[in-house]
Amino acid sequence: MGRAESLEEKMSAQDPSDLWSRSDEAELIQDLGWYHGNLTRHAAEALLLSNGCDGSYLLRDSNERTGLYSLSVRAKDSVKHFHVEYTGYSFKFGFNEFSSLKDFVKHFANQPLIGSETGTLIVLKHPYPRQVEEPSIYESVRVHTAMQTGRTENDLVPTAPSLGTKEGYLTKQGGLVKTWKTRWFTLHRNELKYFKDQMSPEPIRTLDLTECSAVQFDYSQERVNCFCLVFPFRTFYLCAKTGVEADEWIKILRWKLSQIRKQLEQGEGTIRSRSFIFK
Repeated sequence: MGRAESLEEKMSAQDPSDLWSRSDEAELIQDLGWYHGNLTRHAAEALLLSNGCDGSYLLRDSNERTGLYSLSVRAKDSVKHFHVEYTGYSFKFGFNEFSSLKDFVKHFANQPLIGSETGTLIVLKHPYPRQVEEPSIYESVRVHTAMQTGRTENDLVPTAPSLGTKEGYLTKQGGLVKTWKTRWFTLHRNELKYFKDQMSPEPIRTLDLTECSAVQFDYSQERVNCFCLVFPFRTFYLCAKTGVEADEWIKILRWKLSQIRKQLEQGEGTIRSRSFIFK
């Protein structure tokens, strides 16, 4: 069955001592049924969110350097990414170090509990198999939209939403009347939009992040889990349900601002969208 054959099947088909005595154990990762090679971060998120469930995980190459891998894990409605490093003689994952890939695989077979830096606890339950086809929903949506509007697919690509976006309910303080109302927020490219609710077709307002100067936690309000976005014309105060959610929003928004500043410093005339990186 080639590379699609799982590591467990290979172990049963040959002498384990032969399998694990190969000089470069990093090559054995190719035999893992849940290793997805050079699958991108965004494709991994699409796979796990579309076809996986809470606790689904997969291993893929990191684009940072050779010997570094990324473990992508679905945690409810989001995907977390963790580094796995092969040092040449061991595999490092968090505070754990495994002398062989065999020990590394056994660790995951026990469904370990891991924690992200934002405090999210995840049980690794379901290895996501490599042979499952990737979803094609994004291409389908573009084609249908093109048919309905009369525009071509190429016309729609620049405005197609990125997989690195974020959305969810936040409580927002009013501008003139300082009351708090729950709104549905969406972050696409360099625009933060808020709607009356998730079903509303048109946003109440669109905030251009190229005009935002800072995003930070806020402790001036009589509420918890609050943060603010500073614009020249106004400071927007927002609150999340949990501290973890607030931290995730702040990290994404700060990354957007850092990319905008970097592009401006490089003298690029057009602000381009890039996907959220949270390693």
